[in-house]
Amino acid sequence: MTAGALRLVGFEELSAGALRGRLLARRTEFWAGSPLDDDAVAALHDPVFFHQLGGFGAVALTPDEEDAGYLLGVVSADRLAVVQAVAVHPAWRGRGVATRLLERFAALAAGVGARAAQAVALPGDTGAAALAAHLGASPAPSPGHAGPGADRVVLTRRLPLAPPVQPADPRS
Repeated sequence: MTAGALRLVGFEELSAGALRGRLLARRTEFWAGSPLDDDAVAALHDPVFFHQLGGFGAVALTPDEEDAGYLLGVVSADRLAVVQAVAVHPAWRGRGVATRLLERFAALAAGVGARAAQAVALPGDTGAAALAAHLGASPAPSPGHAGPGADRVVLTRRLPLAPPVQPADPRS
């Protein structure tokens, strides 16, 4: 089954508390292979991203209503779309789930005036780097981003995601 068979559902359509509990209960599955430890993964799931800021979050559901992936994000007052977390169940990795979630988020963010999307990753996180490259995001080292000795990589992509339309060749 491909990511196209999945249904993306905004958090606003779901019970925020129940969804957060469900995703946290399965975090070892969704975050398998991540360089983040369990405490860091749990910290990403602050209740505010499900309750007050849930309008930008989404979960990808299978036809059987199973969670295949999800995204937490927000748009700041200065029009920066921030991806807090994106996770895909191992059974669904490599099928475009993260891309669909990020495209949905980017479209919503651009619709409210966001100029760019940004995410922060650990140096050496090959999954985040590959996804960012696939979507055309530029990586920038950020020494001490999360405190002394806690370096990160900031991934930035201008919005909207759609490539600019190329003008017609006047010679044709």
